[in-house]
Amino acid sequence: MEPQQFPGARLGKACWLALLTVSLLLPAASARSQQQSSINVDVKVVNVLATVRDKHGQIVTNLGKDDFQLEEDGHPQAITYFTRETDLPLSLGLLVDTSESQRRVLDPERNASRSFIDDMLREDKDKDFVIHFDWEVELLQDLTSSRKKLESALDLLGEPQLVRSGGGNGGGNGGDNGGNNGGGSRSRYHGGGTLLYDAIYLASDEVIKKQQGRKALIVLSDGVDHGSKETLVDAITAAQRADTVVYSILFADEQRNQNPFAGFGGPGMGRHGGGNRYPQEERPDGKKILDRISKETGGRMFEVTKKQAIDQIYASIAEELRNQYSLGYTPAPDVTAGYHKIHLVAKQKEMTVQTRDGYYLDR
Repeated sequence: MEPQQFPGARLGKACWLALLTVSLLLPAASARSQQQSSINVDVKVVNVLATVRDKHGQIVTNLGKDDFQLEEDGHPQAITYFTRETDLPLSLGLLVDTSESQRRVLDPERNASRSFIDDMLREDKDKDFVIHFDWEVELLQDLTSSRKKLESALDLLGEPQLVRSGGGNGGGNGGDNGGNNGGGSRSRYHGGGTLLYDAIYLASDEVIKKQQGRKALIVLSDGVDHGSKETLVDAITAAQRADTVVYSILFADEQRNQNPFAGFGGPGMGRHGGGNRYPQEERPDGKKILDRISKETGGRMFEVTKKQAIDQIYASIAEELRNQYSLGYTPAPDVTAGYHKIHLVAKQKEMTVQTRDGYYLDR
């Protein structure tokens, strides 16, 4: 039987060879096309860390994926990734307020922080960094797994500024990336007062943003900002964009609180940086500020009191970090850039879920 031809089709030898060549090349071209498509498609996976507590306030650790309901902007989402394991690497930052209002409480903060790092840091997986802030924001130790380097950084807390700044702050404290090399950019915020918002912004945007795995900041402060270039909203947004949970520890100086306006009117007063915050208040409510920062990033605010010491608070934070659920989902392809609300609940109504309020999508 002769090969079947379509009506009117007349192919010479050269045409047959050309057709054969094209047919041989098509599979390879198709494969390359599929490969390029897979490379060019950027699938955004939103990762959500959550802590669940029962009606007695105890952490719940035995839930599964089907025990949760997840929505984005009011639309149900399918949870495609779920784990109860806390074996993921942890990038942790300690942000310590060393302004005048916190000087008397630095010793207990330093001692408790040292114990916390010893307890939490897994040298083969986790990394920590230390920032202090007062009239400037300074990276005392970049991300490192070395307890020795982190302890050296904690020892610098409260040191006179002339001592800290003498050698670019790198002296003997070299981190994994060369200590505080490049500190010019990471210590760029200078002003007067307490640069709380700048410290959170800097830690989120420049230090921890590109890290993989779980990320958290612990802020030790009275929550009162003075002189920051960035605003409160800027600080929260930077932490949200970096997928970073912020835990706040309100550590107020009781002696200083007897004179609540002590220290006000010094350098930096009248400098609003990113905007005039709280124009009606002579002294902002630091507790409310820290609580807002923590809630909107999925963390918690703690207050040091006679009944709750700082080492107890650190123990609570450590328990949460060890017992988090990690959930992931893929937003719809047509989701627009910008901020999107996340609503995560447990199906058992007596349980409460602690997680971040939303995330930012960049296109």
